[in-house]
Amino acid sequence: MKAVAYKIPGAIDRDDALQDVTLDTPVPTGHDLLVEVRAVSVNPVDTKVRSKAAAEDGGWKVLGWDAAGIVSAVGDQVTGFKPGDEVWYAGSILRQGTNSEFHLVDERIVGRKPTSASFAEAAALPLTSLTAWEMLFDRLRVTAPVPGADNAVLIIGGAGGVGSIAIQLLREKTDLTVIATASRPETVAWVKELGAHHVIDHHKPFGEQLKALGLGAPAFVFSTNATQHHAEQIADVIAPQGRFGLIDDPESVAIGLFKSKSVSIHWELMYTRSIFQTPDMNEQGKILNEVSGLIDAKKIRTTLTDVMGPINAATLRKAHGLIESNTARGKIVLEGF
Repeated sequence: MKAVAYKIPGAIDRDDALQDVTLDTPVPTGHDLLVEVRAVSVNPVDTKVRSKAAAEDGGWKVLGWDAAGIVSAVGDQVTGFKPGDEVWYAGSILRQGTNSEFHLVDERIVGRKPTSASFAEAAALPLTSLTAWEMLFDRLRVTAPVPGADNAVLIIGGAGGVGSIAIQLLREKTDLTVIATASRPETVAWVKELGAHHVIDHHKPFGEQLKALGLGAPAFVFSTNATQHHAEQIADVIAPQGRFGLIDDPESVAIGLFKSKSVSIHWELMYTRSIFQTPDMNEQGKILNEVSGLIDAKKIRTTLTDVMGPINAATLRKAHGLIESNTARGKIVLEGF
């Protein structure tokens, strides 16, 4: 099968950073589905792994986690899917990735693709939807009010992939006031289009901007990037007993900033359930099915902003470069081989 892979980690501007290769088609066993991949999206995790993690035992490392495709074959313990089913999922960080014609994935973290969405539109959403959903509803528990706080959530990095779906989920499933940060005209327009009630600039002081909007201390803050640069401001504006969540990888965060307000801090990694095979691992399949239903009901929409081209090394190198520039809006998708 065709695939895009590498052996040695490092910068994306090297000729061998990502290469077109031919690999054996894997065979499903147990709970695995063998999926014929039709479209994939590119996430910051792809670039982080590529820059740090080498292939094992002189083999090839295949990146990519988001995928939409068609079940080609199933393992002997699979009960929920059959060949021909259209599916979408975000995979496991412990396995080879989705940048290949065929891919193995555990059925428990797979959902049924929205029938109203194309493969490209669907591929934009699994990883970000799971990350946003788990953070908002499992970690921050945004449906449980914080006494005395403004019924509001501040999303730092609202125009990125996770922020883009988080805004929509909050508008559809809660009555919270949604404040998103964005700094460029096109990203400000994007988060407003997705439903943010207010937009503030993350390059300017948060407190002054919130005060100018007539808003008090938000109950929740969800930081999707640059957390270490914003930690002091987050601690300043969040409500006492508020809940703060982050998904990026800051070198350090001075959590002592949050002690006086008894702020709880929540880290979200979408891969936790699959890494540790948690008893509730199948919740990810359930979440994807619920998101699929919201899309088919036209209550939320894909965050796809660019189908960059086919799934090959040249296109993926361009996509990785754009992700690393921190100027991406929404999600970048590649489709077909």
